[in-house]
Amino acid sequence: MNTNPVVWFEIYVQDINKAKDFYEQVLKVKLESLTPPDGELSMFAFPGGPENSGATGALVKVEGKDSAVNSTIIYFGCDDCAVEESRIEAAGGKVERAKMSIGEYGFISLALDTDGNMFGLHSMK
Repeated sequence: MNTNPVVWFEIYVQDINKAKDFYEQVLKVKLESLTPPDGELSMFAFPGGPENSGATGALVKVEGKDSAVNSTIIYFGCDDCAVEESRIEAAGGKVERAKMSIGEYGFISLALDTDGNMFGLHSMK
């Protein structure tokens, strides 16, 4: 395998607009609607493209699919994860584990979004 193993992620949420606002506020990005014409699910994609490294993904609202019930944690890359961490509570989330060193691999923060999904922030400084 000559590429990173993760190519897409989905974060299941109950209130798609609240989740969209949360991630846009914390990560300072603009999410784009990917809701298909049949309207069976609602999606907002994180910015990215095939020319960029790493994976992109989307917030997803599917009737009957609960949020915060799996054990997958995705990490968003940051310049300094303390910056994004400082926005979490004001956006309606909760810091689970404040910025901590992971040795030569940099730093991480762990947090809960407005649906109780755990996610991580990663930076090298």
